Amino acid sequence: MTSEAILLIARETRNARAVLEEHADRLRRRAAVDAVEVATYESEPVRELRERFERIAADVVYAVPVCAAHTHETIDAVPAALSYVSGDVRYCEPIGRSPVVTEVIEERGADLLPAAEDVSLVLVGFGSSSKPYHRQTTDYHASRLREGSEYGEVLTCYLLQNPAVECVRYNATGSRSVAVPLFFSRTEATEERIPAELELDRGGIEYADPLGAHPRITDAIHAEVEKQRALAGEGSSTGASFEAQLARTKRPVATDGEGVPR
Repeated sequence: MTSEAILLIARETRNARAVLEEHADRLRRRAAVDAVEVATYESEPVRELRERFERIAADVVYAVPVCAAHTHETIDAVPAALSYVSGDVRYCEPIGRSPVVTEVIEERGADLLPAAEDVSLVLVGFGSSSKPYHRQTTDYHASRLREGSEYGEVLTCYLLQNPAVECVRYNATGSRSVAVPLFFSRTEATEERIPAELELDRGGIEYADPLGAHPRITDAIHAEVEKQRALAGEGSSTGASFEAQLARTKRPVATDGEGVPR
């Protein structure tokens, strides 16, 4: 009988492991797999995760990046590290694009300021100076919220690209605003940089918690695993995905001392 495991992967932050462990506990109760593993890294996924990945014994491993969107690490170093997993790796899309995340964003905002015509909802993304993924994900949720929520306006801003976080206070037209960080754990950015750039001490902007261990985020992870399982059952569909290509082609390079690709 084929054994299956789910592997949750994230960059190490102030509470990333605790968040992943909470999702893992829920998935163990509901996902019908043999194991759920958690892995976090600080800066070098191959070096930090290689031995951990070598110990995973499942025949099929669903590797899920628990982040808003692809980063340099999830495109390059994480799939290279996954080459050390002995089983069939099914590399999943980051969960930030899930429609469920839109619901969690809206709930996080409504916990502080219920939707109304005079309230601006602000989505705060990390952004990137070179890759489009964070902007695409943030814009996706903003578009859905403009269509499906009662907020007077929905704005987006970013730490690393325009529109910048520090400008949102002046761009918002509502008399009140609530900002929701599109992050899955507490980081230096969510705890210090974003509050400082929003000038929260001036008042007028409520600031929500990251999406974190919300039960609906567990649903998003589970749904991504089920999607990959279904695609694999259909034959060659998974092989055509961006993530499948990454898992198949990315390998550690010998020049960094990590050994020769398998």
